[in-house]
Amino acid sequence: MADIRKNTVHTLDITGYTADGMGVARLEGRVVFAPYTIQGERWRVRLEKVNKNVAWGRGVELLLPSPERIQPDCPQYGKCGGCQFRHMSYEEELRAKGRRIADALERVGHVKLDLPPVLGAEHPDRYRNKVQFPVSQGKRGLSVGYYRPRSHDVLDAPDCPLQPESVTRLRSAFKDWMQEYSIPAYNEGTGEGLVRHLYIRTNSRNESLVCVVANGGVLPFGGELIQALRRADPGLIGLVLNTNIRDTNVILGEAYAVLWGRDWLEEELCQLSFRLSVPSFFQINRAQTQRLYSIALDFAQLTGTETVLDLYCGIGTISLALARRARRVVGAEIVPQAIQDAKENAVRNGISNAEFFCGDAGTVARRLAEEGIRPHVISVDPPRKGLAPQVPAILADMAPDRIVYVSCDPATLARDVDRFSQLGYHAAKAQGVDLFPRTAHVETVVLLVQNP
Repeated sequence: MADIRKNTVHTLDITGYTADGMGVARLEGRVVFAPYTIQGERWRVRLEKVNKNVAWGRGVELLLPSPERIQPDCPQYGKCGGCQFRHMSYEEELRAKGRRIADALERVGHVKLDLPPVLGAEHPDRYRNKVQFPVSQGKRGLSVGYYRPRSHDVLDAPDCPLQPESVTRLRSAFKDWMQEYSIPAYNEGTGEGLVRHLYIRTNSRNESLVCVVANGGVLPFGGELIQALRRADPGLIGLVLNTNIRDTNVILGEAYAVLWGRDWLEEELCQLSFRLSVPSFFQINRAQTQRLYSIALDFAQLTGTETVLDLYCGIGTISLALARRARRVVGAEIVPQAIQDAKENAVRNGISNAEFFCGDAGTVARRLAEEGIRPHVISVDPPRKGLAPQVPAILADMAPDRIVYVSCDPATLARDVDRFSQLGYHAAKAQGVDLFPRTAHVETVVLLVQNP
């Protein structure tokens, strides 16, 4: 038997991937996880942590490289917690994500589908339309960048291949301003200092909205900052100050003040217009979101006569797209501000057959039952944790013809697919869509239909 202890080195074959993108190997029955490896490769791996059935290691010598291996094109790769797949071809990344979806549906959902390839992005870089930079003053000086993996240590990041170049320029101008005027960064340990985060939102018109999250309601040398940001990006439309004085990991506080310009920008999605303020939820990859919603609409099979219920509707992006093909859409969301945004977006787009109210799935079910309404189609797009345990039964009791489930986590999706299968609904088809290229995240749309 091999000596399986910390710091021992073993020759291992990589046979698959974990949900967070690490390579998987086996060592005498024990599963070993190794980051930045590729399926089909052979590595000498040093074990860094060993448990009874699982070990974590790091490759120290590549013995047999994969033809899909490429040179990472970002100097922060491996130091920053953002990307997991920059060491492999985009085609291999899509295959890895497809296998992840299929494995989850089969092992957890107990369903085997003939899945089409994951829909990849035409442009896998520079797609993020929202970036939140933590700001920190440490031993290495002022850092405006991203957290290192599994830590709150901020890595100074002059550029990121996932963000627009305008964001790179704005971040540089902001850091220079902080240094020139000795603006103190917030210290999580002491609660002192001023600047906590730099938040930048962009749109397809090459416009940008900047928000400074501060531990206080006054930003010194604000005029100088406005000038610096406008020089860096002619598309700047507004600078907002957000005040967050709480001892919390939540980025945004509740108070906003416009320092210059306006506090919102507009974006077009699926021929609809949406007004986005700093706290508005909006998918970070516009082009791929349009493809995702197109799949969801296709799965819904609307003819113009249906009543549709859209749960977790957010600011109404899917709801309004559905409304153009349905007779009536009812959107529900637990966040009051999102519902207000959804109502305003409906008015802005001239859509009168969509209504929105604040509540959870149980509240929605009771309200529709009181009105004697049975939705023909239900659309759900829950957070990463998936549906609450009681929700599948509530939805099944409404007896819709179809349920369209949009998910950002294959594991919780598969769990809920299994729950629905016990309630008379089976997964008929699924499609993965890559909204987050070069990271381990992937979106999936599943169509659930009543058992015959």
